[in-house]
Amino acid sequence: MKYIENSPKVWSEYLPIKKQDGHKYDSGHALIYGAAELTGATRLAATACARIGAGMVTVLTEAKVVNVYRASLPACILVREDLHYMSKTVTAKVYGPGGMSVVPDYESALPTVLDADALCDLPEKLSENYVLTPHEDEFLKVFPDISGGRLERAKEAAKTINSIIVLKGPETVIAEPNSRTVVNKNGSPYLATAGTGDVLAGMIGGLLAQGMPCFEAACAAVWMHAECAEKIGKGLIADDIPDYL
Repeated sequence: MKYIENSPKVWSEYLPIKKQDGHKYDSGHALIYGAAELTGATRLAATACARIGAGMVTVLTEAKVVNVYRASLPACILVREDLHYMSKTVTAKVYGPGGMSVVPDYESALPTVLDADALCDLPEKLSENYVLTPHEDEFLKVFPDISGGRLERAKEAAKTINSIIVLKGPETVIAEPNSRTVVNKNGSPYLATAGTGDVLAGMIGGLLAQGMPCFEAACAAVWMHAECAEKIGKGLIADDIPDYL
């Protein structure tokens, strides 16, 4: 089955570039919906989102953990005790890292990442501005009727739900509904540790917030995520990746 091997040639022309006379909102505003218990996962996603260049990152959370986020996140990341906050400056959203605090908006026109618990109870169809990031076990739960090899399954799932699929693994497959498919070959064994998926979700969200097309944003984030891990090497923990970006 035909596919393209992931490399900067696939996406580098779409990478956001800071303007000499720009301001923070020229680089987008990402909303991260904060988990109520596994706050570390949300923190990893939010930090990665900021490090990859989003001009503003806001974590939305419940009152019981708002001070956890305010005390532990980098000072540049805004924390709001309002799960329904929205602003005209918002350019992308990320749901799922660490758990669900609110039901995702499945009809949003904004680029949106659905990760981890946000992959449960999905509608039959979404749209191409949604990026789904399942690992193998999550994929089997979300798409139990799709069989075959990883490449075939990712392509079929993207077509079925009409969204970008990032099927994570040693060779992550990125597929879009029109059958264009990229396989990431620079995967690193050092990514097999807790929290790295949350970092990836934040990286994709940060590139989306800056206006990068959904498919290319997913390809770029996956490649850079793996490249960082390989360069960091033994002893890597998920927290290392955002600082290395």
